[in-house]
Amino acid sequence: MRNKIYYIAIIALCLTVACNKEPDFNYPEGTVGISKIIYYASVVIKGEHLIIIHKGDAYTDPGVTALIKGQPVDVTTTGSVDPTTPGVYNIDYSAKNPEGYVATDFRTVVVIGDDVAANDFSGTYLRAATGVTSTWNKVANGVYTVDNPGGAGVGAGYFVTVVNYTGNKIKIPRQLATDPDGAIGLVSSRNETYNASANPVTYSWVFLAGGYGTGLRTFKKI
Repeated sequence: MRNKIYYIAIIALCLTVACNKEPDFNYPEGTVGISKIIYYASVVIKGEHLIIIHKGDAYTDPGVTALIKGQPVDVTTTGSVDPTTPGVYNIDYSAKNPEGYVATDFRTVVVIGDDVAANDFSGTYLRAATGVTSTWNKVANGVYTVDNPGGAGVGAGYFVTVVNYTGNKIKIPRQLATDPDGAIGLVSSRNETYNASANPVTYSWVFLAGGYGTGLRTFKKI
């Protein structure tokens, strides 16, 4: 009986050793255990996200770098620029991996018309709905820096570039902007009007940024 117990103990010990052996990490290429490794694309533009030129200037896209696992991949580009026509042009770049996951980046190109040279929209504008002001500073023909374009509460506004690209047409071109806390967000505008003949001068737009909603925001010059 004692011998039988001895042999059973040896078998149990062997099974325990076999079960606790070092795991085999020699997985097939592209896998970890039963999981497949997925490599995602990265897309990064060359140059700036916002480019401003004047009507008739030559424009050549600076390009974009797209990689998967350090290797170049094809890029799909949507949108184009007509440097002979004033306007705001959105260019989007994308690349995807074999599994279909897409990575993107963007560029906005503004073409400024000759007819805005005499315009100067500089000044301070009040949003009556909040009692908060927004200040425009002209930095070039048709180009302004504007603080608090959404007319939000004190300390909540972004600092953006605004363009007057032809006539009295204005727009916040799609751009990455910084708020007072240093956070960077994607902003733009739509439904813009600038009434230079009103007394006082007024303008309106929908400010598109995180947390701002889609309501029309109206300002008057003070």
